[in-house]
Amino acid sequence: MDEAAVEAALDGLGDRAVVVQWARRFSVLADPSRLTLLVCIHYAREISVSDLAVAAGMTDTAVSQALRLLRAHGLVTGHRSGRVVRYRLADATVHELIHRVRPHPDRTPHGEEKSHV
Repeated sequence: MDEAAVEAALDGLGDRAVVVQWARRFSVLADPSRLTLLVCIHYAREISVSDLAVAAGMTDTAVSQALRLLRAHGLVTGHRSGRVVRYRLADATVHELIHRVRPHPDRTPHGEEKSHV
């Protein structure tokens, strides 16, 4: 047995409860509709349910149901502006993941600006 490798693996693993928590979050992210909503929210920065439904090609009801789950997992937050609730990302790690999955159109996957030659 390579004790140094085992020790390094255990140190890196840390608290197993955190791994379980991230596994649950990844299961939420694994749904294409919910991931679509997160990407749309990311690029809009803040967006209402109705606008999000149009952007994602979903019904208001489906968006609302998905947002409830995303809120419950701490991935998005909503704030009321008059009669409209606007949603934004609430998790910095998910924000960074979206940059990796779907970089800004004017940047490469590694964050460099694309050349416009």
